[in-house]
Amino acid sequence: MLWKGRRQSDNVEDDRSDSGGGGLGGGSPGQFRIPIGGSAGGGGSIILVILVVIAGWYFGFDPSAILGGGDGSVLPGGGGQVTDNSGNQGGGTGAPANDEMKQFVATVLAETEDTWTGIFKSQGLTYEDPKLVLFSGQIRSACGSASSSAGPFYCPGDRKVYLDMTFFQQLDQQFGASGEFARAYVIAHEVGHHVQNLLGTMAKFDQARQGASEADANQMSVRIELQADCFAGVWAHFTAQKGILEQGDIESALNAAKQIGDDTLQKKMQGYVVPESFNHGTSQQRQTWLARGYKSGKLSDCDTLSGPL
Repeated sequence: MLWKGRRQSDNVEDDRSDSGGGGLGGGSPGQFRIPIGGSAGGGGSIILVILVVIAGWYFGFDPSAILGGGDGSVLPGGGGQVTDNSGNQGGGTGAPANDEMKQFVATVLAETEDTWTGIFKSQGLTYEDPKLVLFSGQIRSACGSASSSAGPFYCPGDRKVYLDMTFFQQLDQQFGASGEFARAYVIAHEVGHHVQNLLGTMAKFDQARQGASEADANQMSVRIELQADCFAGVWAHFTAQKGILEQGDIESALNAAKQIGDDTLQKKMQGYVVPESFNHGTSQQRQTWLARGYKSGKLSDCDTLSGPL
């Protein structure tokens, strides 16, 4: 991805040196995130506890960060005691404010701003830029507290994307999803949730899942997540038209979508899959919807909320 020298967004808040303030509660509904591990079923069961502990050993994260959140699923996000990837509990790393990775994130965010501003304008709408918060270890948002173990997430309550950039290392080293555009896809996916929030989809989803069974809520979550993947593909479509994508970039993003599919994560974590617990979609589904958005560049081709997936 030819990103260097391009505009960087002013909407990046670097809280890495300030992350970790206050104790962590159990989290609250509303966090839409990239998963680090799969959930094996109903919250609170002894099987889930065992599987999360195994996942913590396998992927190298603190199991209590998920167990403290209750069900370990996408809604709500994680909570409990946190440990960052350097082994430090709480607190930030004090990373340099102008490091190259921050510049990359700011550039990708700027590209999403330009793309979605144009798309919204073409439909007679006004796009409102989200903020992207960089943190280290743990962070408190309008959706509650979360740790880096939960992965990147979007909080509709404050319209912010939250990212601990150590997730990019996990994406490469643990998930086998390397490449700059794989990282760009992660950011674009979370911005896709912001687009859903602006379009009113989030509110409808939250209302629909009230009183729904866990299985039905998971299915609704899958549809929301796959649409965010498709929106990321729409962004990639217009980014490619600018001539800043390099050979292999789209393949890199598609591989990332594959590696963080619910079935692939569950197979790695526990050796088998539990389809009714999926809340992000299978690897094939995530790749399909990302590719669909990339091929057409049309929001109308991202209707995951009705019909078969």
